[in-house]
Amino acid sequence: QPPRSCEDYWGEWKHCRGLLHAFHHYYTHGELPDCGRWREDYEACRAWERDRAAAAQVPAPLLALACPGLCRPGLLGQKSRSRGVWKLRKSPPPDWYLPLD
Repeated sequence: QPPRSCEDYWGEWKHCRGLLHAFHHYYTHGELPDCGRWREDYEACRAWERDRAAAAQVPAPLLALACPGLCRPGLLGQKSRSRGVWKLRKSPPPDWYLPLD
């Protein structure tokens, strides 16, 4: 049995392919989103519902690895925090209170 309903996978795939999501993802990550995983999950879910296909089953230990972002919501926050845009400092600079001119 899939961890989510097949309509959830279809909805996520449609959302991923949407113009606003594609624009936001491109702006944030510099590349278009890869929505193929949602489509594959939807097709596997339908195959499982249709004829309980063995190819559509995911072994329990691999389910955590195979499940896209929403199944592991903590992963999203960790990924965005791990990007090294600038070095975090322990305290403010000594002249932080001076005017900027």
